[in-house]
Amino acid sequence: MADTEGFRNDWATKDFYRVLGVAQDASAADIKTAYRKLARANHPDSNPGDDKKHEKFKAVAEAYDVVGDEAKRAKYDEFRSLQARGGFGPGMGGGGGGFGGGGFNLDDLLRERGGSGGLGDMFGDLFGGGQRTRTQQARPRRGADVESTATIGFTDALDGVTVSLRLTSDTACPTCQGTGGMPGTRPHICPECEGAGFIVAGTGGAFSINETCPACGGRQLVYDEACPTCHGSGRGTSARSIQARIPAGVKDGARIRLKGKGAPGEQGGPAGDLFVTVKVSPHRVFGRKGDNLTLDVPVSFDEAALGGEVKIPTLGGAPVTLKLPAGTPNGRTFRVRGKGATRRDGSKGDLLATIEVQVPASLDQTAREALEAYRRATAGKPLRAGLFDA
Repeated sequence: MADTEGFRNDWATKDFYRVLGVAQDASAADIKTAYRKLARANHPDSNPGDDKKHEKFKAVAEAYDVVGDEAKRAKYDEFRSLQARGGFGPGMGGGGGGFGGGGFNLDDLLRERGGSGGLGDMFGDLFGGGQRTRTQQARPRRGADVESTATIGFTDALDGVTVSLRLTSDTACPTCQGTGGMPGTRPHICPECEGAGFIVAGTGGAFSINETCPACGGRQLVYDEACPTCHGSGRGTSARSIQARIPAGVKDGARIRLKGKGAPGEQGGPAGDLFVTVKVSPHRVFGRKGDNLTLDVPVSFDEAALGGEVKIPTLGGAPVTLKLPAGTPNGRTFRVRGKGATRRDGSKGDLLATIEVQVPASLDQTAREALEAYRRATAGKPLRAGLFDA
């Protein structure tokens, strides 16, 4: 009971809400705001040589470490509620006394509420002290996320496609099933972290951080004899093939998350996720701009000048006809509705057809004479006169 008594005397008198200047029913956002304000005002870097503010800063950090964490705050509030009702009188957690001396045992109460180790288990993690009662069974651990790349064709990106991916990922060692110990040997609680799976490392100031225990690798348990296959790491590699569905309308460089398709978990933990980066091969004719397809349409000078009808292709559908008005300029873009890429809601973007007026590289005699006649007919309308107006 020495640990429990120290807990009662040291922590029961601390009102972390008062330290932060907030009400007990304050929201998490209000608590965070109050903490940041007090931390800035009392930070040692901003108040060199001011021991009073240094102590205040430590107290604020300690208070926020508890009530700023949802799980710790719930335990702390229950502790304060029991204390307020007189639940921590003489003999608390012991074989008699407590709550008026009627033989009431606080440890029994906490066990009835779902705990297996009484007061020490309920508040040990909260305050870093007290008796730790732990079973020799490691916690489930989530598997690692896996990255992969898939290269697909331009039309597959528009229509959607199922691709086969060969994955190599980190997994539990097949010999020891991830325990890191020689099969047939019994584990015991890691003496370095006392079964927590992590150790507390100081940062040189008022704060501390949790780091994975170097002795057990976060598995909480250690073996006297290491697994001969993984040499105690508990990890191995696995190669497998999976079928991944690439949705219609995916863009080049998109990153798709496939939940639960990553590395397997440990000790019954869930698998990680698979992230697939999609590379889309370019098309010989069509391009893409968002949900729209693009197409450069070559036309002759006379088609642009006199107007006419030009037939153009669509991707995966029948050709359509563009009606060019007389005097269509080079670079004008026509929109063909519903002939673009598939959107998430199932609708389609448009096809953007841009006119490119072609200049012939060579002319026969008849064409040359016709163009020379055109030149003479338009000689009185110089195109570049406006360049010299300034």
